[in-house]
Amino acid sequence: MSADPKASDAKVISTSPLTNDDARWTKLVLTTYRDPLGKERTWESAERSTRPKNSPIDGVGIVAILQKSTGPELLLQKQFRPPINKVAIEVPAGLVDAGESPAESAVRELKEETGYVGVAAEISPVMFNDPGFCNTNLNMVHVTVDMSKPENQNLKPELEENEFIEVFSTPLKDLYAECKRLEDEGYAIDARVGTLAEGIELARRWKL
Repeated sequence: MSADPKASDAKVISTSPLTNDDARWTKLVLTTYRDPLGKERTWESAERSTRPKNSPIDGVGIVAILQKSTGPELLLQKQFRPPINKVAIEVPAGLVDAGESPAESAVRELKEETGYVGVAAEISPVMFNDPGFCNTNLNMVHVTVDMSKPENQNLKPELEENEFIEVFSTPLKDLYAECKRLEDEGYAIDARVGTLAEGIELARRWKL
């Protein structure tokens, strides 16, 4: 391990089966349902076991745009993800706490993971990450970051002891090309980042 730990210093050592009794964050579920023709079928899926009571979502993803002299930049981060044994390129994100609104969660998570202090400006419809596999969902929250404020000059992230997050930003206009470049370097592109990049590229190509 280097003196300055980076996300890329992590690696998977082993994998093994996990029972629901031993799982802390997730569980496997067998669902029986009836298809449109009346045939009874089953479906295997995963569920988060951490969603707060009465909360419609598990977490939030954060679209934080930094207004710089050279143009708007999207705040991104590098974080090792054991299920894929790769460092992923992600937007800041996190689970909601009990009694917390999506906006409150997004502002809190942004400060904890990156040090930036922002204001929630827009909340997306509820999005499901991979509905064929799990019930995990989130709101994407647009957060405005005022770069002129003193608290956004000397950043002080509040990472947990098991978090190793590298924060960076990239020009919005270059996001699609940057995703391709980072993939070529061996990084995994999180679907939320890739979808943002695709949207920007489609808007550019179709002059929307």
